[in-house]
Amino acid sequence: MDGFIGRRDLLTPRQLQEFSVKSDARGGWQLASHLLALAVSTTLLAKLWGTWWTVPCFLIQGTLLNWLYCGQHELSHGTVFKTRWLSEWTGRAIGFLQLYPRDFDQIQHFGHHRHTGDWEKDPELLRDPYELQSYLLWFTGVSYWHSRIARLFRLVQGKVIEPYVREDEKRVVIVEARWHMALYTLVFVLSIVFRSWAAIALWLGPMFAMKWAYMLQGTIKHLGRPHSDNLFENTRTARTGTVFHWLGWNMQYHTAHHLFPSVPFHRLPELHRAIVAKAGIEPPTMGYFEFQREAITKLTRGRESIDYPDDRAWIGSQPTERARQTPDHAEA
Repeated sequence: MDGFIGRRDLLTPRQLQEFSVKSDARGGWQLASHLLALAVSTTLLAKLWGTWWTVPCFLIQGTLLNWLYCGQHELSHGTVFKTRWLSEWTGRAIGFLQLYPRDFDQIQHFGHHRHTGDWEKDPELLRDPYELQSYLLWFTGVSYWHSRIARLFRLVQGKVIEPYVREDEKRVVIVEARWHMALYTLVFVLSIVFRSWAAIALWLGPMFAMKWAYMLQGTIKHLGRPHSDNLFENTRTARTGTVFHWLGWNMQYHTAHHLFPSVPFHRLPELHRAIVAKAGIEPPTMGYFEFQREAITKLTRGRESIDYPDDRAWIGSQPTERARQTPDHAEA
């Protein structure tokens, strides 16, 4: 999304150019550290399976697998590596693990950036407004995985119903889905031949069960914000600590990311500070558990269509004058 700029008044062209410099080394270090953590957790889960240590290893494995989507997200933006083919093919590999084909994800996500918060056009809002049950089903991963897998089967059959997929892109996402399905079938066949449960125990099981661990970030970004074209209003920044920033590839700085999506993940903390200094306001910011408490509390009271206003926030506050506490401070 090199051509998309959310606010031209916040950075000079030279500043944006400096912030947008990509680095194979920085991208490689982030990816390698995440994959190394996964390799360790996979080894421990396999060796300790059947003992009491299975439970914590299973939880960690599922968390690392789900948060790896942040890497796929950044790779789709082409901001992880300076070398383009590295971004593309690493993104395809992670997309395979996530059951989320890279090209489809990229098309959908770019539509989200172009139409953030627009109920008619934002691909992430092509759904009914949440009620408590539908929100919890999505948060825990039940409806998330159902929709992802059902769509994969539909694309394999050549049925593309998404309005944000152009005619010239339909063949691309169909072929991509068929390649994915062929490889998943190969994994299934090999598992049968070798009588192995490894794919379920070390990959699919933890990933399916722990989707909620990623949804702490996945739900906080826009839910409950006004549906306006003001990115300071329709996008939320998450207040958290170092471990989550590493897990999320700095996607907690989501307002900064939406304002300037061509800026690599490793420059987002600096970009956030520069934006706040220039604008004089802090974007809407909440901690993960603070957000979940407020969202679930309000949804528990029952939701009507009138409770989903397009012009004001129903979770959290409006942007505030300078930061009383920035996202660099960990949530208590």
